[in-house]
Amino acid sequence: MDAANAAQSRSIDRRTIEEIGIPSLVLMENAGLAVVAIARETLGDVVGRTIVIFCGKGNNGGDGLVVARHLHRQGARVRVVLAAPREEFSGDAEVQARIATNLGVPITQVRAADEVAELLAEADLAIDALLGTGTRGEVTGLVGDLIDLLNRSNVPAIAVDIPSGLNAGTGVPCGRCVRAHATVTFGVMKRGLALYPGAALAGRVVLAPIGIPAEAIAAERIGVSLVDAEAAQALLPRRDAWAHKGSAGSVLVVGGSAGMTGAATLVALSVLRAGGGLVRLAVPNSLNDILETKATEAITLPVAETEARSFASEGLRQLVEVADASECVAVGPGLGRHPETARAVLEWLPGVKAPLVLDADALNALADCPEVFGQLQAPAVITPHPGELSRLLGQTVAEIQADRIAAAEEAARRFGVVTVLKGAGTVIADPKGPVFINSTGNAAMASAGMGDVLTGAIAGLVAQGLPVTLAAVLGVYLHGLAGDIATEELGGPGILAGDVQDRLPAAAARLRAGRVPPAVSIRW
Repeated sequence: MDAANAAQSRSIDRRTIEEIGIPSLVLMENAGLAVVAIARETLGDVVGRTIVIFCGKGNNGGDGLVVARHLHRQGARVRVVLAAPREEFSGDAEVQARIATNLGVPITQVRAADEVAELLAEADLAIDALLGTGTRGEVTGLVGDLIDLLNRSNVPAIAVDIPSGLNAGTGVPCGRCVRAHATVTFGVMKRGLALYPGAALAGRVVLAPIGIPAEAIAAERIGVSLVDAEAAQALLPRRDAWAHKGSAGSVLVVGGSAGMTGAATLVALSVLRAGGGLVRLAVPNSLNDILETKATEAITLPVAETEARSFASEGLRQLVEVADASECVAVGPGLGRHPETARAVLEWLPGVKAPLVLDADALNALADCPEVFGQLQAPAVITPHPGELSRLLGQTVAEIQADRIAAAEEAARRFGVVTVLKGAGTVIADPKGPVFINSTGNAAMASAGMGDVLTGAIAGLVAQGLPVTLAAVLGVYLHGLAGDIATEELGGPGILAGDVQDRLPAAAARLRAGRVPPAVSIRW
């Protein structure tokens, strides 16, 4: 599902109106009717129910006035609150204000938020039509005060196109932002509704096409997609009835050090839970007995170690032939930061011919020597959290979180690798351009080891033959879906990485059977 920014949304609207010839007032009417439908779903019978509609002077306010007109005609007790003088309305918004006035819709212009506090306290529903997708700067003044008033109330709010005060491209609030019960967005999904914290502020998201043709959207070449169940299902590997462990793909996992054997174990077993056929787990020699106990389904390969019980240079040199015989090599979880280990990894990686999945301490080593990225022979996926990406890019975590798509794109372009920026609304960026936003997962997954499960899932999918970008997209989706299933079954917080790992097969089965609800409802 395409996910546009504000400029792309405006371009799609312009193309629809000017090139295709669908009048803007028709689109506005359809938009208002879509919001009315969700208002009726929220309240049931609207007759006699008090609905306060907050309208700004732009087209978003015009949409709100359409909503007001139809709900008024359907018997609701509608009260329109204008956040700007009536004479400042222009274009389609002015037309809708005039129509609503002629039909007797009660409209009040306010100069201070407290003028509507009593009315809002009596309301059954609020409609947020204050600001549209073009919001960038800090929201201040009367509009900001009205947002604060609405958020302090217990009244459910439906946002028109996007919650007022939310950046449509980044999902970051512009200071003050409406917390919506639901958001009805028009024509195309907005990135800010899929990226956090915007996704949380938007509530349930409904996409209403409102008559915008698919051709108008396709011509924009948006380049960013929200990964939904339909897209993920199409990526699931197919397995022949006569498959065996050799045909299901083998992975070499290089990880673990004293005190961090759990990370390597989680990666190895997650490869298998994601459908990989065989795992070889390379570990420092003295840790072999521990890993043989923890990862009984993996083949362990004890290799030379440092005095700190981490990988020595000789240990990695012992793995050259095994790496060449593998369909994928996963490196990093639990490696530790011993200087010899870091140097050994940097020397060894350029010789690996199999696709790579790099995480954790492999990324920490590469942050000190990023030119090694340019020496890799095979496609690679990196799976940093914001802190790891900050070290790779030389940016602060705050800068990365302020525009997660831009940060992931920068890393993918600069290093020539598929970049998986972990976190709520994980972003996957391909070095050649496409970007994906994940739609699964939940806050109960905020516990140690989750990233190791993800690394293993992606590596397992690469081993089964998926190109690295598609393996990353599907691996992230299944990882989040397994977390959702674990939370369904166990509650949360308190979900462990192992709980998610164990449910990877169930996630794939549910996805294959088409039993995953849509990330975004579509109202035709």
